[in-house]
Amino acid sequence: MMNRKILVTGGAGFIGSAVVRHIINNTNDIVINIDKLTYAGNLDSVGNVVNNPRYYFEQIDICDSKAINEVFAKYQPTNVMHLAAESHVDRSIDGPGVFIQTNIVGTYTLLEATRSYLANFSGEFKSNFRFHHVSTDEVYGDLHGTTDLFVEETPYSPSSPYSASKASSDHLVRAWGRTFGLPVVITNCSNNYGPYHFPEKLIPLVILNALEGKPLPVYGKGDQIRDWLYVEDHAEALYTVLTQSEIGKTYNIGGHNERKNIEVVQTICTLLEELKPISANQNVKNISAYSDLICFVQDRPGHDARYAIDASKIQKELGWEPKETFETGLRKTVQWYLDNEAWWQRVKAGTYQQKRLGLGE
Repeated sequence: MMNRKILVTGGAGFIGSAVVRHIINNTNDIVINIDKLTYAGNLDSVGNVVNNPRYYFEQIDICDSKAINEVFAKYQPTNVMHLAAESHVDRSIDGPGVFIQTNIVGTYTLLEATRSYLANFSGEFKSNFRFHHVSTDEVYGDLHGTTDLFVEETPYSPSSPYSASKASSDHLVRAWGRTFGLPVVITNCSNNYGPYHFPEKLIPLVILNALEGKPLPVYGKGDQIRDWLYVEDHAEALYTVLTQSEIGKTYNIGGHNERKNIEVVQTICTLLEELKPISANQNVKNISAYSDLICFVQDRPGHDARYAIDASKIQKELGWEPKETFETGLRKTVQWYLDNEAWWQRVKAGTYQQKRLGLGE
């Protein structure tokens, strides 16, 4: 199937923009990027593809059923990749309402729009169509053992308003697949990291705070364990699932890189010592090493101790496995932030939000 028209929701976000860049730069497919452009949506993150004739952008809230239906009618997509979501656990604790609205109501709205749209088609078009819902390993909850892994059949046990809202959206997608015959596939990924990551998340926060000589806050003792997945590996995996998966399948996508949070922070400090020594950093004073900036803060409520994914199914069935180790991927990430100060300075200053329809730039 050549020249797919892929509707990507949340394509100005961290993972969504990586998916958009991957499709435009590595395939002949067309991308229709729809994004509400909340604080986490940044059109700078797709800046190198915006002039490509196969790229289109619509500023739309996925909860706006009228606007979503109009996009389907206008572009006639052959696939949907649904990544639009509120995703920050701390924000979900402070204000869960927006997570319920975007992640649950928004997914419902998109499912209904897709169902209405597909009613107009049959045959090869419908059999090739996929509604690919991108989710998280956090829906599975906490792993208490040291060797247990999340598999695709692991029961859901979400701990935060964020993960509960994503679990709810997963259930909706499966229900629309079973009840209405919608051609759905679902993926659940581990923690992503890499270029264009919004600075509120652990890895970019630590990099930028260290560069500016600010404290590096670590929850509790920093012994929470996460499996880390380089975002460009994830984008390739998502496209592989979209184009190769059978209808109704679920795949866990992980990086095979379990690390304690404190180990992640310490590794970033070590990399910065090599790539941007304190002696060459005028923002850092009165310390001899970036690791001196590490401080421990009160743990957040309901903080899961360990996530770890068994990603063997996607490797066996679709032939995908990550290219980056944690060491190679983290080095690339730190170097990217060092080389792209203009991007993150615009984020920190808030000027990236001016790049919206009607606001110039």
